[in-house]
Amino acid sequence: MNPAWSLGCMSRPTPPTYKTRNWPAYDEALKRRGSLTIWFDPEVIWDAAPTGKRGRQQTYSDTAIQTCLTMKVLF
Repeated sequence: MNPAWSLGCMSRPTPPTYKTRNWPAYDEALKRRGSLTIWFDPEVIWDAAPTGKRGRQQTYSDTAIQTCLTMKVLF
């Protein structure tokens, strides 16, 4: 059954309008909207000690590589 407004008998109901009264809080909420916190297990965090030599990159642990690939797929 079609609603009456879709048949042309009535006009479509207007959606309610919202008035923002607290602009500072609204602006802060917009800033936090895209925030994302990610916690890593200490075994995933990898930091190579500097050797002072030029050359190829250090080797990474399998867990660090897997974490980077997972982050790539998710985001």
